[in-house]
Amino acid sequence: MADCCSTGGSRKGGYDLAVIGAGSAGFSAAITAAEQGANVALIGHGLIGGTCVNVGCVPSKTMIRATEALHGARAASRFPGLAGEAHVTDWRALIAAKNDLVGTLRQKKYVDLLPEYDGITYLDGAARLNGAGVIVNDSPVAAGKIIIVTGASPAIPSIPGIESIPYLTSTTALELESQPRSLLVIGGGYIGCELAQMFARAGAAVTIVTRSRLLSEAEPEIAQALTGYLGDEGIMVRTGLTYSRIESRDDEIVLTIDVGGRAETLIAEQVLVTTGRTPNTADLGLEEAGIRLAPNGGIVVDDRMRTSRSGVYAAGDVTGRDQFVYMAAYGAKLAARNALNGDSLSYDNATMPWVVFTDPQVAGVGLSEAQARAAGYGVKRSIVPLDMVPRALAARDTRGLVKLVADAKTDRLLGAQILAPEGADSIQTMALAIKFGMTAKELGETIFPYLTTVEGLKLAAQGFEKDVAKLSCCAG
Repeated sequence: MADCCSTGGSRKGGYDLAVIGAGSAGFSAAITAAEQGANVALIGHGLIGGTCVNVGCVPSKTMIRATEALHGARAASRFPGLAGEAHVTDWRALIAAKNDLVGTLRQKKYVDLLPEYDGITYLDGAARLNGAGVIVNDSPVAAGKIIIVTGASPAIPSIPGIESIPYLTSTTALELESQPRSLLVIGGGYIGCELAQMFARAGAAVTIVTRSRLLSEAEPEIAQALTGYLGDEGIMVRTGLTYSRIESRDDEIVLTIDVGGRAETLIAEQVLVTTGRTPNTADLGLEEAGIRLAPNGGIVVDDRMRTSRSGVYAAGDVTGRDQFVYMAAYGAKLAARNALNGDSLSYDNATMPWVVFTDPQVAGVGLSEAQARAAGYGVKRSIVPLDMVPRALAARDTRGLVKLVADAKTDRLLGAQILAPEGADSIQTMALAIKFGMTAKELGETIFPYLTTVEGLKLAAQGFEKDVAKLSCCAG
């Protein structure tokens, strides 16, 4: 970290607000407070910038994009008269480019921002709560209010033997200096699916193992289809199992699984653990401060981002919910405003969009069909496969589907999920439609541009009432 960004000691007279954690959420809270004229202590420990820019979103997505380029060349033969081939020629150069991007964004979006805000003082050190405020490097930092935004770290599953093997996490996997020949991915959530496909496209033989199914929060139709598409790329997906033991043997990793009472052994050069993330709450003095934790280890907060201790707020991954960087920044901004202005704002995730950057991409917003039924709605649904969407036909890539869920009584849209090569850029349309209470009929009558993936939403909305296979191009 640049010397210009660090200050020693604490401000005479104390701070209006102390923000513990200097990632995306921490910066969001600190900047929000500084813009309101508050004096803020932004407390970071280790590498500034947090998970997203350093070891999460930025490095993983640039690597995913790189291997999408490989796949795009190899898939050129789907067009008659074309052929293509691509492969990794220099893995170290690819990793170096990823590291350069991370360093550039960390400098521009974090380090260089601090001098732009006179109200923010950056303190580098381990923080701990005490009765009067915060202790940083054994020095007291007095603050009127406190916001905890310390993020989360990769969770390690309780598989017998795992403590004795050299496993990878989502952080260390992106730092490998050489390509793995074979990779065993434990966990079928969004991180596992994204990185499994990325490494497979780079040339590794990949197997995903998971207790339930891929993307357990996604619609079953989408999870099943994605499983098939990953299989088409040579990725083995093993679901519905339990883990018996894992060990290192002859420079390989050996995982024993139980499938319906029958033991099987899976072997790979490397193993990547992607079984969720654990909130970073250790050594913060939370128990002594009377701050309650949830069963998943996250700090319990109410809809105003308040913890169980007066004057202390928390936001982002450390709360154990909605673990997306944009939701962390949103929650931290609310926490800062509430801390300074009387707790008037409430957290609302009802139209929180989410994306899984596989190919095809998975994106969703609102309630799934099962969630809508559990909430007591009379549900109707519409599913349109991508081979009904002209954009997909023109691209000769019909992998995917669109699923909409609506209230059968009022026709109001309740949720949407998309599986499509360009699905991520389409989901915000549904976020707005649901946020502002549109009905399926209204969405179906909205003008959409032709030969776009987002047009699939219009077709799915029309599909509640008619057979879209009988529509001409641009009809409706």
